[in-house]
Amino acid sequence: MRGLVTGRSGAVGGSAGQKRKRRLGTSDRAVYEGVYDAVLDGRLPPGARLPETSLGDIFGVSRIVVRKALGRLAHEHIVTREPNQVARVASPSIAETRDIFDARRLVESEVVRLLADTVNESQCEELRIAMERERRAHRSGRPEERVRLSIDFHMRLASCCTNGVYRKFLKELVSRSSLTVALYKAPGAAPCYMEGEHQAIADAVMRGDGDTAARLAVAHLHALEATLDLSPRQDQIDLADVFQGVGAKSGGA
Repeated sequence: MRGLVTGRSGAVGGSAGQKRKRRLGTSDRAVYEGVYDAVLDGRLPPGARLPETSLGDIFGVSRIVVRKALGRLAHEHIVTREPNQVARVASPSIAETRDIFDARRLVESEVVRLLADTVNESQCEELRIAMERERRAHRSGRPEERVRLSIDFHMRLASCCTNGVYRKFLKELVSRSSLTVALYKAPGAAPCYMEGEHQAIADAVMRGDGDTAARLAVAHLHALEATLDLSPRQDQIDLADVFQGVGAKSGGA
């Protein structure tokens, strides 16, 4: 069933899950990273069920360990957990999506502004390498890798920030906005990587131009949000349409 975690290859587990299990053992970190990575690269879509038993079988850990990992993911708004219900990958509403992007523009613009004043040569080299990897993935037509590297670019900006609070907030907002992209991206819309935009932000940071970096980051996030279909959904069922003619047949009331 699509959206349900299983032990088959191609789900969160499979061969990748077995490799991660052998590498990280019984730590809840294995479960946390496995689910987190699968959400960000789109293998686990919004709303996907995350049964504790299935995850425990995949990662070779107890339900207590799984529960701890899911608790951490819930704290970071990656999954939702309701009493007596199976945990699910979060499905942000349209209103929440708009709030996430508003918050991310504020935080990310300040992160790149600060980073332009503090960036060192080692961090500049990291950004150059990230840009080259992203370009190669984009030009070779590898969409899954391209999306992953696009997310990694913004995570890298956050990791380089000297302000620990901004760093934490931006990482969470990048993760949450990645969920909204998976949920609301319009058919045929461009991915986060838009030719030259990440490079322009990185160039402004590396030359110490914080104001330009902040302006470019805000414009980039506006462009990303514009790829989403955030028009109101018609979720209400018209009962008159569903039961059309029933009253006439029964004589009404």
